[in-house]
Amino acid sequence: MATPPVPRRRPGAVPVAALAGLLVLLTLAALALGSSTPGGLQDQGPVRTVTPPPVPQTLWPGLDASPAPTPPATGTGAGGTTQQPPQPVPGVTVPGQGVTALDLRAVLANDPAVSTEERLALGSCSGCEVRSPEFRDLTGDGRISLITAVITPGPVVLHVYTPAEDRLLPVLRVQVQRTFNAETIGSDLWLYESTGLYVRTSSHYQWDGARLVLLERKDEGLGVLPPTGPDPAQPDKATKSAAPAAPPAPPTATPSAGAAAPSPRAPRPPSQSSQPSAPAVSPEPKR
Repeated sequence: MATPPVPRRRPGAVPVAALAGLLVLLTLAALALGSSTPGGLQDQGPVRTVTPPPVPQTLWPGLDASPAPTPPATGTGAGGTTQQPPQPVPGVTVPGQGVTALDLRAVLANDPAVSTEERLALGSCSGCEVRSPEFRDLTGDGRISLITAVITPGPVVLHVYTPAEDRLLPVLRVQVQRTFNAETIGSDLWLYESTGLYVRTSSHYQWDGARLVLLERKDEGLGVLPPTGPDPAQPDKATKSAAPAAPPAPPTATPSAGAAAPSPRAPRPPSQSSQPSAPAVSPEPKR
C-alpha cells in the first residue's frame, strides 16, 4: 500500500499558533507601555470619602448681643485651676431615651448648684424664664448633652448637662448677660457677648473628658470704628466762647520817600462865647 504524500508548506507561510502567540505578545506589550505612559489612566484604589467641615448651629436664635460678660462660675480655662470632676445630680436618672426624655424643671430643682434666684424662676416669677432645652453632642462621642438657660430678674445662668451611663452630670454652669448669642461648631460651644458698642467678646468652651472648659476668651471688632475727634454736629467750645474780633482799622496813607511830611496844625482855641463879638469903635479925631 502506497504511503500518502506529506503536504508541503508553502514558502513564507506562518503557522496559525505562532500568529496567535504573536498577537498575545503584542497586546501585552501595548498594555505595559500604556500603563507606564505619563498621563495614562491608572487605578489608585477606592476613592476616600470627603468629610465637610462642621457648620455652626445657633442656640436660641432669638437672643441678641449683650453687654460685657461675667467670668464663668465653674469650669477651667486659660489661667484657671483644675476642679474636681462633676458629681451626678442627685435624684435624677437618665432613661434609655437619653436626656431628651428628662423633665428639665426637675433637673434644675435637684441640682445643688442652682441658686435661690434660679429656683424662683422655676415657679411664677416676674421677669423670669427657663429657656427651652437644646440638645447637642458636646462630648464628641455621640452622647447628647442638654443645654438650657435660666433667666432671673438679676443674673442669667447657662447650664449644660451630659449623661454618664444612667446618671446626669452638670458639666458647665456659667453666668451670662440677659441677651447673648450662642452656637455650637462641631462639639465646641461658643458664647458671644458684647463688651461695648464696637467690640464683641467670644468665649470658646471644649470638652476635656470630664467637663466643658474655657479654652480662650478674645475680643474682636464688629467692623465699625468709633468716631475720633470732635463731633461735627457740635460747635467747638473754643470757637463758641471766643469773642468776635474787632473790625480792622482803615489803612492810612504812607508818605513816599523824600516827600515832606505835613506839619501838624495847632488846635483851634475854643471861642469865649457863643455870641458874636461887637465891632470895635475907634475914637473920633479932635478938631
